[in-house]
Amino acid sequence: MFAKRQSVLAATAGAPPPRAGLNAAAVLAVLKRPPVIAGLAGLAALGSAALFLAVLGDPTAGVPTARAQLHRTTPEAPPAPTGLEAFSLGVFGPYQDLADPNADPFAASGEGGEAVITLPDGTTVSGSGAAVAAPRLAARPLPVAPINGLTQPGPNGLLPRIAPDGRTPAQAYARPFTPNGKPRVALIVGGLGLNAVTTRAAIERLPAEVTLSFVPYAEGLQGWINLARAQGHEVLIEIPMEPSGYPDNDPGPQTLLNSAGPDDITTRMNWLLGRATGYFGVTNYLGDRFVASDEGMNAFLGVLRQKGLAFIDDGTARRRPGAWARGTADSVIDEVQTPDAVVARLNALEAAARSRGSALGTGFSYPVTVEAAARWTAGLEARGLQLAPASAMAARSGR
Repeated sequence: MFAKRQSVLAATAGAPPPRAGLNAAAVLAVLKRPPVIAGLAGLAALGSAALFLAVLGDPTAGVPTARAQLHRTTPEAPPAPTGLEAFSLGVFGPYQDLADPNADPFAASGEGGEAVITLPDGTTVSGSGAAVAAPRLAARPLPVAPINGLTQPGPNGLLPRIAPDGRTPAQAYARPFTPNGKPRVALIVGGLGLNAVTTRAAIERLPAEVTLSFVPYAEGLQGWINLARAQGHEVLIEIPMEPSGYPDNDPGPQTLLNSAGPDDITTRMNWLLGRATGYFGVTNYLGDRFVASDEGMNAFLGVLRQKGLAFIDDGTARRRPGAWARGTADSVIDEVQTPDAVVARLNALEAAARSRGSALGTGFSYPVTVEAAARWTAGLEARGLQLAPASAMAARSGR
């Protein structure tokens, strides 16, 4: 076997190598295989894309781009309401939907011209056992304001003054009153002019002897005062005074400040008193810090004395004499705004009048306050008391 192999090698040792060449049939057979066809198609696609970019460039190269880094921020809590916000529309939030805003919320809906009111918490004021609103009362009008001789031009409107014949706004704009010897009880309902529903209800549903107190910032203030007087109510203007916590607790523009001097007090009073006419006096809104200022209170009371106006406070300035005439409320009737609580305070006011001969209460124009006061005052005469306007509780200094 070894010899045979040798002979083969010897035979081929001097022969030239075989000639290499392409076999077209073999190449064509390879190209027809499916994997090869797929690979060639991919290469063709890549080549076309490369050629497109080389000739035309990047199609998004001219589009502007930007990058932004987003940060989620924690929303800030809303600020606490100021005293003015709490005093104005904000306090009526639960009572805004008493009725269709296009209809009179106190329109008659039952016998006797009475309407049904259910308060937001589900409670009602009972009238003869039924949940009804007090009826409208007949008007007992007072003279139209301004009365001749009782005003003078001011920087922001007409200001009250003592007439040349000695008449004062405190006398001329007060509701006339004749005592009948029975214990007297009086009531002031304030915060009026900012909410049309409660303002009109207080004017139309409360007896004319109930004194109404208006906010100086109210839009159409003179119109509201005219309406109140046409119904028969005497009127007070509320004077914002600096409270504890000011300025976080802010009664509103032109607040009388504890640190203010006499000139500043006079300027602010002229603005506030010039908002309307027809009031017999003023009352305070807040003011526990302001009434502690001897200089400020003396200036304030001096303005009222000079202009012939009464000052009736809610109890905050009980030991501060002055003004042309002076009075102080014995209690606030609606610190708790439920029917039972308001009626209980009114009954306590009645008891105080029986024991002392007279008593004065004050409240805010919440619907529950107006409703309870209307029901309570309706039975006073039968219970042996006389309902009096607040002006009848104000006394002249030294008298």
